[in-house]
Amino acid sequence: MTRTTERRRAASHDADAIAAVVRGLNNENIGLAAGFTGEHARQWLHRLGDDGCIIIAWDGSIPVAFGAIDYSTTEPDAALIGVWVLPDHRRRGLATDLAEELLEFARERGYKRIRGRLPEGNEPALSFLSSIGAMVPLRNPDMTFELPL
Repeated sequence: MTRTTERRRAASHDADAIAAVVRGLNNENIGLAAGFTGEHARQWLHRLGDDGCIIIAWDGSIPVAFGAIDYSTTEPDAALIGVWVLPDHRRRGLATDLAEELLEFARERGYKRIRGRLPEGNEPALSFLSSIGAMVPLRNPDMTFELPL
């Protein structure tokens, strides 16, 4: 099983790499704004501050995936998880690895509920989020997982 060589918390200088992953997803319904750019990613990273995070995965020097924990301004104990993986790097456990790291971040920050970022009509995302939904209480019995309605 091939694994990426590096996963780390993204910083502002990774914004263009995050945008490159988004571009690599072409026209998939991924729940991010059309025309997502490095500037969008920089603004997202800045807004997250210490209450959320983006973890980026690299295969050598090529960004191949990222995942994010975003917070809710209306529900301080809830966070939103999303994972995006380039098609050529799927089905290798990378999304699950990213999800585990994101859930650990959420646990450390005291989030009690995690919701999946589920774009309408994205069946692979639904399948993935369903699979990590079972993982959430195993990693932290005090945390619940909810798919959005």
